[in-house]
Amino acid sequence: MSEGEESMKTPKTLYTLIAVFCMFAIIAGVYAQFIEGGTRNSGSSGNVNVITGEKDRETVKAEFNDLFTNTINLNGRDTTGITKLKADQEIIYALDKTESTDAYEIDIHVPVVNIKSDVASSFNKVTQAVFANKANEVLKKTDVTTKTLYNIDYVAYVNEDILSVVIKSTLKEGQSAQRVIVQTYNYNLSTGAEVKLNELVTKKALNKDEVNSKIKSVVQEADNESKLVASAGYNEVFSRDLNSSMYTVDNSGTFFLGDSQKLYIIYAYGNQNFTSEMDIVLFE
Repeated sequence: MSEGEESMKTPKTLYTLIAVFCMFAIIAGVYAQFIEGGTRNSGSSGNVNVITGEKDRETVKAEFNDLFTNTINLNGRDTTGITKLKADQEIIYALDKTESTDAYEIDIHVPVVNIKSDVASSFNKVTQAVFANKANEVLKKTDVTTKTLYNIDYVAYVNEDILSVVIKSTLKEGQSAQRVIVQTYNYNLSTGAEVKLNELVTKKALNKDEVNSKIKSVVQEADNESKLVASAGYNEVFSRDLNSSMYTVDNSGTFFLGDSQKLYIIYAYGNQNFTSEMDIVLFE
């Protein structure tokens, strides 16, 4: 082969290698974008965990707090055949009061389960004891040296035969820590029985062990975060007892079926303590 032929072949070889390199670079870039995009888009919109595709705890909590519209979502359920305490009201209606003085500000929407049954009556007695009695106490307050702020809101859902009611109150008395209490009721409109969490886990075809595992995971993550905050010098940090039997399906008492049968399991620590801290476990 002559020197001229050799000099002509070298550029051709170089161009071929460059073309091959560029092709591999394009394929690698498309592949990486596909994998990354698939990971980012797993799960629903909002802040999500990249690995599991599940919403993070703060997103779940924010969405939970936005649920309280003081309405019932019947989802097409005909309630005319249900025996009611007040025939002219829906199966859930509210007693409302908004008032402001120098001693207090109150904005309450207390739901009443308007169904004639012993179970529904027991729900209303709990509402009276936990929420209405406190509202009456605040309304009698005359001491203006400290101001009390008290709100009560609710939302209710009907999913097939299951009526779920969620009540949330926020209490701030003077300089004390804000307290948030959450109460839920779940009622079978067909049988008239109270619905347990195990029944909803079965209804959603969830594995009980996996539900328990997720509960522990969410609570553990929240506790780790609290300890991190405490290590930074903050004193007002809520401490969880990770060994408590409350963190299981069998012992969880605050739960409900929301829109599109989303299952919420709630650990509202303000139910027993002066805190607004809560952990929410969501199964969509």
